[in-house]
Amino acid sequence: MLTPVAEGVLVHESEFIQSNCTVVQGRDGVLLIDPGITVNEMAAIADDLHGLGQPVVAGFSTHPDWDHVLWHPSFGSPPRYGTARCAASIRTVLAAADWKEQVAEGLPPEHADEIPMELLGLISGLRADTVQIPWDGPTVRILEHQAHAPGHAALLVEGAGVLVAGDMLSDILMPFLDLEAADPLNDYLEALRFFESVAGDVVAVIPGHGSVGLAGQLRERIALDRAYVQALLDGRETEDPRVGPSAPLEWLADVHGWQVQRLAERRRG
Repeated sequence: MLTPVAEGVLVHESEFIQSNCTVVQGRDGVLLIDPGITVNEMAAIADDLHGLGQPVVAGFSTHPDWDHVLWHPSFGSPPRYGTARCAASIRTVLAAADWKEQVAEGLPPEHADEIPMELLGLISGLRADTVQIPWDGPTVRILEHQAHAPGHAALLVEGAGVLVAGDMLSDILMPFLDLEAADPLNDYLEALRFFESVAGDVVAVIPGHGSVGLAGQLRERIALDRAYVQALLDGRETEDPRVGPSAPLEWLADVHGWQVQRLAERRRG
């Protein structure tokens, strides 16, 4: 079911880690951001759009993780975009002869048979100097930064004041770092400063996973994410509730421990 977030912006929440697909309505159709996750869910999104009389005229993937580069035949064959670095990253994956097997290793077992692979990752990289989505609809600014994954980008739907944050600013997931980057912690802090610089224009934030937040909650999420990253940078224990005893997902404590371990190994090596 598509739920309105602001004028001309709707969201579909998946059963898989509250994954959000965002729909931005334009004059002749919609921009579809990070559609997912299962075949049935994507078919339902397509049915809802058909009921609104709104075809998909463009797609965008905020980053190259498998759950953000999915597609379904019911959406048609419009251009599907990502940043240049995002597109290059997923092309590297798809170039491997056994890419399906590699991707399958990271799929959630309870949904693995329901996730379409045929159209995964077939996105076109936008030029590095592209500042907005090339489509006939509201201005959607591309806010690329170095955090979470190569070529990660948030989108700011101007007018509506909606920030589509990709896999950041979640109320249920702590920051997942790009541990292959040269400086993952400071990269993340810089990205949070970037979000803070546009916070005055935002009335709602849609994370890749989790609940939609209002303007005040955006600043709260920035502060919570900053505290988590700063604790890792300082080598302190985190007090983040998303990884504590009351964490919404019990496996997050393991991910947090893995990040701490990897960072310690980087410092030693």
